Amino acid sequence: MSNTFQVDLRGIVDLLSHHLYASPRVYVRELLQNAVDAITAIGPEHSGVISVVSSDSTGDGTLRIDDNGIGLTEAQVHELLATIGRSSKRDELGFARHEFLGQFGIGLLSCFLVADEIRVHTRREGAAPVLWTGFSDGRYAVRPGDEREPGTTVTLLPRRGAEHYLTGETVTDLARTYGSLLPVTVSVDGRKVTTGAVPWELPPESRLSYAERTLGFRPFDVIELNVPAAGLTGAAFVLPTPVNPASRGGHRVYLKRMLLSESVEGLLPEWAFFARCVVDSTELRPTASREALYDDGMLAETREAIADQLRGWLVRLSATDPRRLGEFLSIHHLSVKALALHDDEMLRLVEQWYPMQTNMGEVTLAEFRSRHGVLRYAATADEFRQLAGVAAAQDLGLINGGYVYDAELIQRLAALDPEVRAERLDPTDLTTRFTTVDAEVELQMRSFLAAAQRRLDRLGCEVVVRAFDPVATPALYLVSRAAAFHDEFTASRDQADDLWGGVLDALSRTVPTDRPQLVLNHRNPLVRRVAALGDAELSGLAVESLYGQALLLGHHPIRPSDAALLTTSFLGLLDRAVPGEETR
Repeated sequence: MSNTFQVDLRGIVDLLSHHLYASPRVYVRELLQNAVDAITAIGPEHSGVISVVSSDSTGDGTLRIDDNGIGLTEAQVHELLATIGRSSKRDELGFARHEFLGQFGIGLLSCFLVADEIRVHTRREGAAPVLWTGFSDGRYAVRPGDEREPGTTVTLLPRRGAEHYLTGETVTDLARTYGSLLPVTVSVDGRKVTTGAVPWELPPESRLSYAERTLGFRPFDVIELNVPAAGLTGAAFVLPTPVNPASRGGHRVYLKRMLLSESVEGLLPEWAFFARCVVDSTELRPTASREALYDDGMLAETREAIADQLRGWLVRLSATDPRRLGEFLSIHHLSVKALALHDDEMLRLVEQWYPMQTNMGEVTLAEFRSRHGVLRYAATADEFRQLAGVAAAQDLGLINGGYVYDAELIQRLAALDPEVRAERLDPTDLTTRFTTVDAEVELQMRSFLAAAQRRLDRLGCEVVVRAFDPVATPALYLVSRAAAFHDEFTASRDQADDLWGGVLDALSRTVPTDRPQLVLNHRNPLVRRVAALGDAELSGLAVESLYGQALLLGHHPIRPSDAALLTTSFLGLLDRAVPGEETR
């Protein structure tokens, strides 16, 4: 035994009309859509006219929309206006053709967002006029209508609290927003709202003005888009200012010249956050609410095709107007670098044209490679700040790989091209370029170095002496990657509970234990004077102060033990600098 579902029609109407659509504003779009479909059904030779009369002009608070389309018979009224979710009869009656805007048969329900009662007065050529009246509680009635010309008139009786949606100002604004590009004449209260001008076909200056007026910015450039498989034409307007990559801006999408939404997502690949598009398509599919695009294979192919055209624009700029490309990269480098992580052509473009920060100034990777041979980089901004000056003094070029994507791009470039060498500079690699002191000098400093080592042993730091430039730098605090990892590992072990602490203790046997180094610069006069002090306590305080200064100048994190040492060494030196008995 089978049973049928018991459906609360009033609940279904409420669900579809109040929860399918994001805003009551869409009711104007759905009314225009139905009217355009009715006009389209007659044929391309028919001159369609849609007339909207707002509540300001009807005089009774209602809104009326008239079209000179094909109209409906009584049988079609029952099938099309009173059947939710069944498309077979719609197909048989000829109202599911490809060129029609609506395909779901539920658009009229959006009118219940603003109306308690909908009246449809319609007549098809050769048939009697029909009046269909639908109510928000799910009831409807059909009776013979008054004589009229073929076509349809829809009248909305407003629901309480929604009267402002039917006023002339609101309806004009909505009709212009949704229907300004429609290929039929649309007027509101006698004033035409369709323009017939497609934005991407306007002259260049007019396109810029359109973007300024409609999108809210004057674009850096306009890129024409054309995807024949999707029946898509349009333009991508390049933003003139940087944008947060996390903010996915929406695009203005039309389907068969009817605005789908002003904030459609998913039309462009994620890296193309520098552009806002205005497009029209005949093949892309809308969702049931007609407020977004259906994410299917066609949309994926369209997205890739648009991506190719954006890439082509960048390549053309690099060949025809490098200065302009440089301006673009200075604004939207994040977007291009994100693309270059996956696209070889864009990677080469970044290599040739995007200037990266180095300790020799801002230069492109191609220029840096021609000067230094090796793409030597610091993986973080902190590492770069610590090493840039000293590396420059050793005539060692260093790239700041700490900016978003930069280190990854350098690594990818080396992986792609066997002629490109890239290496990450380990801070301790610098010591191999420093000059060791003479054996006689080292022998003279042995007792000083031993005392200094004893002062810094508790901080896990090794003291060495070298000669290097710049002379003005008395000391460097260098941490190898192995030492940095060991410190992070130790901190995690100290914070772990007993279970994980035991696991980490077992792993600690395999963790490298390289210690950070405090490298004293023997070329610096202050270091030589400190080493020559005969006072062990004073020289110890001086070494601790040099340690603290090296931490601060190198932008290293300050641990509690380091902060305590900075305080005691400062106070100790101050105490030695101000001798004398305490007086009351």
